[in-house]
Amino acid sequence: MMSESRPNILYIHSDQHTAAITGCYGDPVVETPNLDALAERGVRFTDVYCPSPVCVPSRMSMLTGRHPHELQVWTNNHILDSGVPTFAHAMGAAGYRPVLIGRMHALGTDQLHGYAARPIGDHSSNFPGSGGAAAGQGKEVERSGPGQSAYEVHDEDVTDCAIEYLNRLGERKRSGEDCVPFSLSVGYILPHSPYVARRADYEHYRHSVTMPRIRVPYSDELHPFDKWWREWGGTESLAADDIRRARIAYWALIGSMDRMIGRILEALEQNGLAENTLVLYMSDHGDMAGERDLWMKRCYYEDSVKVPAIMSWPGVLPEGQVCSRVASSLDFNATMLDATGAPPLPGSHGRSLLNLVRDPETTWDDVALSEYCLYEGWTTRMIRRGPWKYCYYHGHEPQLFNLEEDPDELNDLAGDPAHADLRDSLRAEVLKDWDPDWVSEAIQRRKAEHDLYREWVRQTNPPEQFVWPRTPEMDFLEEE
Repeated sequence: MMSESRPNILYIHSDQHTAAITGCYGDPVVETPNLDALAERGVRFTDVYCPSPVCVPSRMSMLTGRHPHELQVWTNNHILDSGVPTFAHAMGAAGYRPVLIGRMHALGTDQLHGYAARPIGDHSSNFPGSGGAAAGQGKEVERSGPGQSAYEVHDEDVTDCAIEYLNRLGERKRSGEDCVPFSLSVGYILPHSPYVARRADYEHYRHSVTMPRIRVPYSDELHPFDKWWREWGGTESLAADDIRRARIAYWALIGSMDRMIGRILEALEQNGLAENTLVLYMSDHGDMAGERDLWMKRCYYEDSVKVPAIMSWPGVLPEGQVCSRVASSLDFNATMLDATGAPPLPGSHGRSLLNLVRDPETTWDDVALSEYCLYEGWTTRMIRRGPWKYCYYHGHEPQLFNLEEDPDELNDLAGDPAHADLRDSLRAEVLKDWDPDWVSEAIQRRKAEHDLYREWVRQTNPPEQFVWPRTPEMDFLEEE
């Protein structure tokens, strides 16, 4: 569908923000007045799942509308094929000039993937580092507290640049210039760890952030994946002071990010651009933040795999609506393209949400898929269908939860004979278009490719593009 005047697009994408730690999602401590106000002006989605609970696969899937196995992008070392069209390519084909300011986290020599301009890039190299999952969550928790993270400095520069961009558009509009609709993507790194926040923000939350609600001691009774993940990351046993300090910083980083978003939304309004702008906020995945004694992401529990998603479009979408239908991040890709009249992406699994949010009685299939696979032998996939979540671990026992009756995922029903038929049905759906043996072999082939590519980088020192100038002085930790 299209409005009479094609909308502007403002797509704000954060990194590692769990939905639950947002005011409008029910957290009583964190202060997110700008995201809360955006939800009041639009639609807040309660059950949106990322295509992979780790950065690069999730982001590349969101850009293309395809699942990680279709892209063969499973880890933070994998490179998206430049020939695969993205959301930005489709917007460009529709006559927009898509601009990205900030984080995309794409690897390889193509640092645009369809964007026409990128004034600020990522904080890290264009090229992949060592393989596998990033160990050291325990160290991240221990090295937490007041101080400064370069990630926050990066996002402040991103915010200033986005405001300057909107101010220039406003000047052109005020001058009477005939302006085409804009498509602006803003990529934040916050609230991604390190769990280090500016002193004032840290002190603001020091006495209000509590310990995790759900504690699960390390033991041989853990699900094999949880046990491995805690061993790999060194989180078998963490000191209570470290846990609380890291959580305080995480809440503070979310509050800082919300203020930055507020500045961008204020600039949008002050420049007279808000009236016909579709604004979308979402994150690439969540953060366990100590719940179940797990940290960061890479698992299928709600705090890791569910993402915040808020969408506003004045005069077109309803205000103050809550949509509790199950959806995927890929669906928001399709929604933005539908809103602008851009061509759909070939091979995309995304479904436009526009008709659903305008008419809740619209037929909708409540399903979302996510997958996480890595060199160390874990080949996994999750499906959320209706109230049920089924997690497949190749070569290991699955998990099955009823999220309506058990939102904290404390009662694994996978071994219950009364749910055997449902478990087998969901397993068949997971495996219908996804062969774990092929995935396991393919990811090892990718490792060989990655190892060669990394050696090429080491030997030839190829030029970097769109890299934000990070310096060591930007990162420091103060005494609590």
